[in-house]
Amino acid sequence: MSTANELKAKGNEAFAAGNHTAAIDFFSQAIELDPTNHVLYSNRSASQSSLKKYTEALADAEKTVELMPAWAKGYSRKGAALFGLQEYAMAVATYQDGLKHDPESALLKKGLSDAEAALEHEKDGGAGYDDFASKMSNAFQGDVLAKIMANPKTAPYLADPEFVRKVKDIQANPENMSKYMDDQRITVAMFTLMGMGDVFAKGADDFMNDAAEPKTQSTTQPKPAPKAEPEVMETEEDASEEDKEAATKKAQAAEAKEKGNAAYKARQFDEALVQYDNAIEFDSTDITLWNNKAAVYFEMGKYDECIETAQQAIEVGREYRADYKHIAKAMGRIGTAYSKKDNLDKAIEFYNRSLTEHRAADVLTKLRALEKLRKQREEDEYLDDEKGNAARERGNELFKAAKYAEAQAEYSEAIKRSPKDPRNYANRAACLTKLIALPDAIKDCDKCVSLDPTYVKAYTRKANALFLMREYAEALDAVEEAKLHDKDKKNSAEIDQTEYKCYSAITEQNSRQTPEQAIARAQANPKIAAVLANPIMQNILQQMQSDPRAAREHLKNPAIASNLRKLIAAGIVRMG
Repeated sequence: MSTANELKAKGNEAFAAGNHTAAIDFFSQAIELDPTNHVLYSNRSASQSSLKKYTEALADAEKTVELMPAWAKGYSRKGAALFGLQEYAMAVATYQDGLKHDPESALLKKGLSDAEAALEHEKDGGAGYDDFASKMSNAFQGDVLAKIMANPKTAPYLADPEFVRKVKDIQANPENMSKYMDDQRITVAMFTLMGMGDVFAKGADDFMNDAAEPKTQSTTQPKPAPKAEPEVMETEEDASEEDKEAATKKAQAAEAKEKGNAAYKARQFDEALVQYDNAIEFDSTDITLWNNKAAVYFEMGKYDECIETAQQAIEVGREYRADYKHIAKAMGRIGTAYSKKDNLDKAIEFYNRSLTEHRAADVLTKLRALEKLRKQREEDEYLDDEKGNAARERGNELFKAAKYAEAQAEYSEAIKRSPKDPRNYANRAACLTKLIALPDAIKDCDKCVSLDPTYVKAYTRKANALFLMREYAEALDAVEEAKLHDKDKKNSAEIDQTEYKCYSAITEQNSRQTPEQAIARAQANPKIAAVLANPIMQNILQQMQSDPRAAREHLKNPAIASNLRKLIAAGIVRMG
């Protein structure tokens, strides 16, 4: 089985031979064996860029920088990938970051110069180097040779017949330019013809990739134009002693981390802490090590230590530009630790902060649960029957004074203070009815009877609200409930009056429509249509046609009586 170094050597050979696909395969195999080796990611990034797979090249370059933040070549790889993606501003920033680590790097300086030139062109109205095609093609139109001769820098190129042939070939077919882009004289001539000769004012090496400007030949046999030097692959020997030491420490940190993970899974928390501390000693820039250590403290029930360690993880993550998911994880763990300490406010604060970094479903679920719990606690802390009674009494006085909106506010306060007192809901329902907030009034009546099914006034107030909504059948159902629970007949007068109002309104309504019109309207009403489609009700209606007295017996059944009231209200059944 090949080692990582052997596979890397094969990848370098494949790259040098121009077989970039094979090189990527070799470097990928090497990475599987040595996933913390920054050189492997760097070399694979170069291979990806050679195939113009800039997105993949960028991912490898970012991994290189992550593994070795002080290594200038990683920034060069990242800058090149961003340049290929036409992200010129980001490429400039990346090269500048690299120069902070190695101010004398010619590679980074050159990359920065290229990126700044491309960015400047983009600001001037261009859309990147890929959009130069039409301008490059037009550059070789007209009396090109005369223009080249007129420029002292390009005039010597005409001494080479091969150069002249290439220019004429491009004139004949502008698409042929791509065949000659390895000849730097063509590139220099193109920029000169486009009026951008100043790009090469300091020599072609300021812009092109490591290719020297060809010299004119006095002989009839011109010297072939030099080609760009191939990308250089890094070897272990290329790395400085400092880089080697850093790589070794990262490998040691990874090994200690694996031991810590194994101990954590075995719930050997003391041993896990030892291993994670060892890993952090080797590489204190890795946020995952701090996160794992915080997780151990959490499982041990040491929530203060967990919070402190997770805070350290956030600081490390911010400083070394860790993935937002890792930072969000640390914040989420702090939130959970505060939750265990029953500090709901701090827990909710950190859950919200975590979600601003990365929206994780589990954190969102925890946040909603804590918000619900906090709301419930706040409501429980607000409970006070004595203050609830006082608020209801204030509401009663305001109701008598016809100040219904103010009365409603007091009844709402009474409900918050004493949510299990049915009187508060019944009284607020009366206010809401006066304010014509009828659906809300009905909800309060229903809540009242759920707390006290014998509260007669809730039924009569519901009946009145339904009457105002012209839901006469349902109003009569509420009247029947009121009759059922009015055992001592204290509310019989109000009940009878409400019932009379309902039937009077039904009679008046039915007088304005014929039976045929009533049937047509009933068929358009889903509730009435459902009653008419019921086989039992159909049988009862047939009985009532032959024997009207049969209705009295059927009215003793509450369900049938309710359906009959619906039909009466709809004008289908008429009592006379």
